[in-house]
Amino acid sequence: MSHKGFSHIGLSTLDLDRTREFYENVLGFRAVRCDIIRVKEGGQIRHIFFDTGRDQLIAFMEARGVPGVPAEYDAGINRGLGVPSVFYHFAFEAGSEAALREKRDELLARSVDVTEVVDHDWAKSIYFKDPNGLQLEYCCFTRNLNADDARLQDRFEMSVRRLGLEDPEALRAAKTPEAVGVDPAGRLR
Repeated sequence: MSHKGFSHIGLSTLDLDRTREFYENVLGFRAVRCDIIRVKEGGQIRHIFFDTGRDQLIAFMEARGVPGVPAEYDAGINRGLGVPSVFYHFAFEAGSEAALREKRDELLARSVDVTEVVDHDWAKSIYFKDPNGLQLEYCCFTRNLNADDARLQDRFEMSVRRLGLEDPEALRAAKTPEAVGVDPAGRLR
């Protein structure tokens, strides 16, 4: 069997309406399947799948009154685990450097707090969060990966502050090249 990529990634939300507004109207992902699931023991689950491109989907579930599912929890994943927001994140393909810059401008126009373009040597990215606190990224490859890329090795040093995109002040600070750990040539340190 050959690998064909993801079918979908399933996530949770406490506010499906707000999540839908963001993914449809800010990111431009079309809802392709929407379900209300009645739970026999009580409550219901609302479930929406969004098309992120190439037949790959991202889905969100919102439980209301379902026994065993807390009414409140951290749907942002990282905070609940006590790890920096970069540990669990989801990156969408931008397609090109020009498209990445355009997407950044679109997000800024919609008042989304988004980083400058970050150069990773092999790819470029922008980072932001959804209404659930999930760390999201748009990324594009800038070169083909090779055998040296696949070898685990020391590549760069990063400050813990760079990992700390958890609080809004850190995100604002991360917008400057120095704070993101970018060298004068625009590459991530």
